[in-house]
Amino acid sequence: MAPAAPDVVENALLDGRVRLRQPARGYRAGMDAALLAAAVAPRSGDRLFEAGCGAGAVLMQIAARHAGVSLTGLERDSVAAGLARENADLNQSADRIRIFDGDVADGFRPLDLPPFDWAVSNPPFFDDPGALRAPAPGKQGAWMADDGLAAWTGLLLKSVREGGRIVIIHRADRLADLLTLLGEKAGSFAIRPVQPFADEPAKRVLVQAIKTGKAPLRLLPPLVLHDRSGAKHTPEAEAILRGEAALGW
Repeated sequence: MAPAAPDVVENALLDGRVRLRQPARGYRAGMDAALLAAAVAPRSGDRLFEAGCGAGAVLMQIAARHAGVSLTGLERDSVAAGLARENADLNQSADRIRIFDGDVADGFRPLDLPPFDWAVSNPPFFDDPGALRAPAPGKQGAWMADDGLAAWTGLLLKSVREGGRIVIIHRADRLADLLTLLGEKAGSFAIRPVQPFADEPAKRVLVQAIKTGKAPLRLLPPLVLHDRSGAKHTPEAEAILRGEAALGW
């Protein structure tokens, strides 16, 4: 039986340039998706792949930011994949966005696609069910990596050409794991911490790696999301959310 259609809400992203339909309950794309989309800089003609694209929040924002880029998403949840296709139509981007149904654990080969110029992902933040209170059923797939972080990094490494770029947003406390796993076939790391406040530790990291890259690791200035002024976001974070600025490397 096909999964039941979820209750859906429509949100506006990038100051209204993107319309995103996503489930009213369960996992909802937010700041992490916006930061990941802002952290890629493809050229016209480039091809970009996203592992675990959900309803397409990252892909739609990249499409709005960068004309002339072909985008491909992989998603195992058929309902989310269906919403991603709807969102591509809704944002007049269906001609350059393809969504494949499939599991990260199956690897890249079953897709029968040539390697990409870019590969991006916001992998599930946990891969040990005993490490946290179980998430709500609607968030289980987005929060829990059944096959571990290695399955995600392995897919990303296979999906890009030599010299291609991989960009991941993840928990700051998994940085060492990310560097170890990606370092098997990639290098030239650039790391941008993401801090809730300037005087608090980073909770997220954005990591860029280049397949077969050999340049020294670079630790970049952090992005600070909030200040103590009472504003919802810092001016820098607000500009990124509105699509007025990017997160360069």
